[in-house]
Amino acid sequence: MQFSYTATNKEGRTIEGTAEAPNKEALITNLTRQSLKPVVIKLQSEHGLLSKFGGRKKVKLRDLVIFTRQLSTMVSAGVPLARSLNTLQNQAENAYFKTVISNITKDVEGGTALGEAFGKYPKVFSEVYINMVKAGEAGGILDDILKRLALQIEQDASIRKKVKSAMMYPLVIMSITVVAFFGIMIFVIPKIGKIMKDLGGANAQLPIYTRVMLSASDFMRANAIVLTVLLVIVIYVIKRYISTPKGKYQLHSLLLRIPVLKTIVIKVAIARFARTFASLMTAGVGVLDALEVTGGAMGNKVIEEELRNAAKQVKNGKQLSEPLSQSKHFPPIVSQMLAVGEETGKIDTILVKVADFYEEEVETLVDGLSSIIEPLMIVVLGSIVGLIAASVMGPIANLTKNIGNGN
Repeated sequence: MQFSYTATNKEGRTIEGTAEAPNKEALITNLTRQSLKPVVIKLQSEHGLLSKFGGRKKVKLRDLVIFTRQLSTMVSAGVPLARSLNTLQNQAENAYFKTVISNITKDVEGGTALGEAFGKYPKVFSEVYINMVKAGEAGGILDDILKRLALQIEQDASIRKKVKSAMMYPLVIMSITVVAFFGIMIFVIPKIGKIMKDLGGANAQLPIYTRVMLSASDFMRANAIVLTVLLVIVIYVIKRYISTPKGKYQLHSLLLRIPVLKTIVIKVAIARFARTFASLMTAGVGVLDALEVTGGAMGNKVIEEELRNAAKQVKNGKQLSEPLSQSKHFPPIVSQMLAVGEETGKIDTILVKVADFYEEEVETLVDGLSSIIEPLMIVVLGSIVGLIAASVMGPIANLTKNIGNGN
């Protein structure tokens, strides 16, 4: 929740600002820790459609990468943290991000650790980001950690962009096909059906697939509003369900059963696991804490659960490579490379190489998939057009021929 507040500091000076907090009491506690005495606290109301639907409360990955790189450079140069944040706030183009940085600057000036200040904005800074910043502060290597974070965000964004690009073409074509199909069924087929009846009469014998198409067209026309409402309800219910933990788990389990998609999902998850875990280990985060944070960054609940089970065995004294060697989804090469890293004490270095390898694999697979999808979609579209043509043009030709023979 977003609050605006007015408070006084130790010198009695009035300070105004905005902050996110779970509730009013939590904000009062945070302000008190910063040696501020709350005077007025108000829950900010959302104005406009963009705010209502979260359009203004979104920070692009590009903005986050630029912020992270610039903050790293300024920290490395010895610029005080609060001054660095204040400078970056003035340079931010995104209005919401500017507000977030402003609030973080005030928190840091009040004595709050940077990682803790980032933690107040989980929609902007991921759990991985926050934990790595905390580890960097604890180890005195914040500038190096920020550089790694910027690189990691860029790599993750690159993979997402490639996967989205590969899926965009079939989604657009499929959407156009569905809209065109319903348009033909509702507006074109009824007119063609009338022509058939005019040519052959009410007792004209039409092929079964033509009769099915005409019946489907009549049904759609008669129940267009009901079908549209039902479709909207079904989509809404499905979206709500897959946003729940159980629904999300079942969706991710389904993705791991679809042949080609399964390979992409696994490779993306392994690349994220390797790079995130390596970064956390380099930052000095403990193995168990690193595993817990890494699981949430993998993007698939089924594989995340496997990693959690592996973490339990690590807690009982086993090396991580042992439980992962028995995993259904972690490829054998991951456990083998991990075993080498555990023996040599260079887990982070080896896992970075694993991440590079799988990111290249994803790029190759996505590029190959794109070249396969295009001809496949052409075949699908051709089949639909052919079915409609066979259902319509064939009977019309036969009826016209019969009329000609009768004359």
